[in-house]
Amino acid sequence: MGSETEGLPVINFRGEEVKAEGGGEWRRTSRKVREALEEYGCFIAQYKGVSREMREEVLKAAKQLFDLPIETKKKNQYEKPFNGYVGELRTLPLHESLGIDDATNFDGVQSFTHLMWPSGNHHFSETLHSFAKIAEELDKMVTKMIFESYRVEKYHKSHADSITYLLRILKNKAPQSPNPTLCLVDHTDKSFTTMLYQDHINGLEVKTKHGQWIQVDNSSPSTFVVIAGDAFKAWSNDRIESPTHKVMIRGNEDRYSLAMFGFSNGIVEVPKELVDQDHPLRYKPFDHIGLLHFFRSKEGFNSKSPLKDYCAL
Repeated sequence: MGSETEGLPVINFRGEEVKAEGGGEWRRTSRKVREALEEYGCFIAQYKGVSREMREEVLKAAKQLFDLPIETKKKNQYEKPFNGYVGELRTLPLHESLGIDDATNFDGVQSFTHLMWPSGNHHFSETLHSFAKIAEELDKMVTKMIFESYRVEKYHKSHADSITYLLRILKNKAPQSPNPTLCLVDHTDKSFTTMLYQDHINGLEVKTKHGQWIQVDNSSPSTFVVIAGDAFKAWSNDRIESPTHKVMIRGNEDRYSLAMFGFSNGIVEVPKELVDQDHPLRYKPFDHIGLLHFFRSKEGFNSKSPLKDYCAL
């Protein structure tokens, strides 16, 4: 499966040969990606898209955003659940985050920027949009590899065309304590995929199928953590894991990270090729944005498994 970081697979996407679709390296990497998502639901991707200079600019932009007045940050609101500002939570006082919907389109980033800086902040827009395009490139590669690995590539284009991206910028405030402190509770992502990028402070922990927690080290400038969300798990008819994860940090330094979530604007359906004797059909076709609304409802909030309660057969 490749090397491991505290048990999590590390997969190299740096070489040009990997990007040569259909080539030997592409196929070998596809197999590793599928095995990692089936076993762990996530892996560390070594990807050279983010230069050291860009990393500095992205993290500087994130800090600049969180330095804005709380009243300004609260203007970040969207109709879709989970897309806007989250902060000042009594249960999670160290967590704060904002969302840029449609982040791979420059207009989407610019409208968010103008909300935060009415007189404009072109450098912020340019930096975050450039970052979003890199995360999108990795996401599209990973997803295409999975579709091909399961031999359902004929569905890939319509799937890719349905995906829009939400870029969440997250801050975990320093707990000022040597003890690990909870910043983000145990959860699974409701996305199809998540591309997670962070600064030098680790804190992400992922739960394995066997109930152990893995502390993830992805502080290198050229690594993303690729996480499968609930929609990918359902699409794969439970072949792919959607891992439970949380954030625990210690010390006296704030942690900044960026998470790019891919959501389908259409109906997610298990390909008939992924249904067989060993894998009977487990999910009916479902509206992905509807899953988010259900999760936000009282019933979904109290559910042990919102995905199953929403669309399991």
